[in-house]
Amino acid sequence: MRIDHLDHLVLTVADLGRTIAFYSDVLGMTEVDFGEGRKALAFGPNKINLHEAGNEFSPRAEVPTPGSADLCLVTLDPLDQVVEELARHGVAVELGPVERTGARATLRSVYLRDPDGNLVEISNEM
Repeated sequence: MRIDHLDHLVLTVADLGRTIAFYSDVLGMTEVDFGEGRKALAFGPNKINLHEAGNEFSPRAEVPTPGSADLCLVTLDPLDQVVEELARHGVAVELGPVERTGARATLRSVYLRDPDGNLVEISNEM
């Protein structure tokens, strides 16, 4: 077997509205409605499906838990600009900028938390 790429991932969240607002208003993703009342966030060719804790869709993770994810997102915007934009939204940078190893390249990254406490790394490929 050879896996080619990731189609989507799922975040279990405490509050759909709060999560959608953060990822769309702060990170510029697009809210997507699909299926029977399901919600997702789209960016580039990617999608994050959202499950609200206690109302998850089946099949689901064995122990769906808000705040248990660690995501790395790559931006084309300069990281200094990203940090300024986060500050305008009142979002604290927890760490960075720091150099990290990514899947395709060395990354220059900052780390922050979403409303559920998920760790979100925002990076520039170097």
